[in-house]
Amino acid sequence: MHYTTLISASALQQQLANPDYVIIDCRFSLADTAIGEANYRHGHLPNARYAHLDRDLSATITSQTGRHPLPDFRVLAKKLGAWGVGNHSQVIVYDDAGGAFAGRLWWLLRCLGHDKVGVLDGGIQHWQQQGYVITTVLPKPQATVFRPYLNDSYWLTARQLENALAKKSVCLIDARTPERFAGQQEPIDPIAGHIPGASNRPFQLNLSNGLFLAPEQLRQAFIKLMGNHSPEQVVHNCGSGVTACHNLLAMEHAGLNGSKLYAGSWSEWIRDTNRGVARC
Repeated sequence: MHYTTLISASALQQQLANPDYVIIDCRFSLADTAIGEANYRHGHLPNARYAHLDRDLSATITSQTGRHPLPDFRVLAKKLGAWGVGNHSQVIVYDDAGGAFAGRLWWLLRCLGHDKVGVLDGGIQHWQQQGYVITTVLPKPQATVFRPYLNDSYWLTARQLENALAKKSVCLIDARTPERFAGQQEPIDPIAGHIPGASNRPFQLNLSNGLFLAPEQLRQAFIKLMGNHSPEQVVHNCGSGVTACHNLLAMEHAGLNGSKLYAGSWSEWIRDTNRGVARC
C-alpha cells in the first residue's frame, strides 16, 4: 500500500523501519523563519530530514514575484536525491501547523511526478499525543538520484488566471482567513483584499482537533463552493501559494481530483497595480 494524500500516525509508526519510507519535517513560521529548524533539532520523528520553506521549497523573491516563488525544480530534485528520496520512495511530510507547510512539499512532489507522498495527519503534535517517539539524532541519508518528471499543468500563472477569470472558466478559492480575504486586516502583504471573483475557504476549516475531516465532509464542503464547475476547473490561492495547497490536498483526499494552484497568489497578484482588488 502507498499513500498519496494522508497517513495516520499509527500507520506511519508501523513503517518507521521501512527503508522505502523517507520522512521530511516541514515545520516553519512566517513570524520567525528560523524557529522551525530549531524545533526540528530539539526533537523530530525518527530519521526525519528537514526542509526549510524559504531555503528549500521556494526560489528567491524578485520585484515581480510573490513571497514564496516556486523553486527551481531541478535544484529541488537534486535536494530530494541528497535527502535519499528516489522515484520509488514513499515520502511522508509533516509539520506542526495541521499540514499548512507540509502541504507545500506534498504538492511540489506531485508536480515532479511523484505521487507517493502523504501528509502526516495531525502532524508532530498528534504523533506525540499517541505516545510515539521523537528524537534529536540527526539522520545520515544515503544519497540517491531523483529523476523529475515535471508537469507544469498543476499551476496557473497570473496571466493564465486573469484570462480564465475573464472567461468565467474557473472557480477560484482563497485559503486565507476571512478577515484577510475581506480586506479587514492584512498583517503580511502591503495591500488588503482578494482577487475579484474568488470565494473564501480558510484552510483551517479542513481540520477538526488538528486532524483532517472525513473525506465525505470535505467533499460536501467543496462541492458547495464549486457550483457547476468540475474539480479540474478549481484553482486555489492564498497569500503566497503555500497554505492554498492545504485546500488542494483536502480536495484530493475527498476524491475531487485535478484542481490547480495559482502559485503566485495574492502577494504576486498585487505586484501589478492594473490587476483588480476586491474587498467585502
